[in-house]
Amino acid sequence: MIRNTVRLVWFLGALALITSAVAFAAAGGRNASTSSINLVVPAASTALASAGPAYGQSVTFDVSTNATNRPFVHLMCSQNGALVLQSWQAWFFGATGTQLFALGPSPAWQGGAAECTAYLENWDSYSKNGKITVLASTAFHVDG
Repeated sequence: MIRNTVRLVWFLGALALITSAVAFAAAGGRNASTSSINLVVPAASTALASAGPAYGQSVTFDVSTNATNRPFVHLMCSQNGALVLQSWQAWFFGATGTQLFALGPSPAWQGGAAECTAYLENWDSYSKNGKITVLASTAFHVDG
């Protein structure tokens, strides 16, 4: 009876190890990461906007990631395919900045509606190989 129990424990342990190895390989040889980024329009801005953010207002983002402890948010806005706003902010404790993005004006964006995309980025490999990894993104419309 004890011998069968030992065999069962050994078998279950081996099965757990194989399952972990398969999951590790499926994740590309690393632990799978989860990341998200969601638009947040501060209350002071939403009083003026009916459906979403508008030109001249500020937005921020609710971000979550286990891929890095030093994420960045990269915002890009365009009008008719032309880039009119591009900005980055660090999104971790101790970083300077307000974690608010002003939706204009910029030298290229003096008014009107725009299409924007915010990217949650991992810059951990940037100093080694110049690589920035996009972890998640969200697109939104800015009213004119």
